[in-house]
Amino acid sequence: MTLFEMNARLEQQGWRQHEPRGFTGLVGPLWSRADQDLLTFGLVTGEQHLNPAGLVHGGTLTTLLDHVLSTAAWQATGRLPCVTVQLDAQFHSSVRAGVFVEARGEIMRKTRDIVFARGELVVSTARVLTGSALLKILRSADTK
Repeated sequence: MTLFEMNARLEQQGWRQHEPRGFTGLVGPLWSRADQDLLTFGLVTGEQHLNPAGLVHGGTLTTLLDHVLSTAAWQATGRLPCVTVQLDAQFHSSVRAGVFVEARGEIMRKTRDIVFARGELVVSTARVLTGSALLKILRSADTK
């Protein structure tokens, strides 16, 4: 399937394409879709995402996980900025170029200062990565 065909199929399935700013923009473009209560992002993998072994770089996958979890935390806090203070990831299988990777994130718990989140990356129905994060909620005094 060509990239054009994959993009058209994703749009038909309700996905929207985004060009994030900053570091995450280097990974994208990203796709998003509302799936029940889960926040879902996606990435069409390409040659630019590969490591020297010819597989999608683990840094690409963990960046995608971090993005979905931090966005879920941002939503859960009423759009307060959150920064990752701990990210744990477990790789279950490798990912090749030319596939669509879905990233799903959910909030497990929220305190006044910390959000606990977990997520997974899947290709088709195969889980390729799972992980969790602790995210600090930034308030105006924290950013000065």
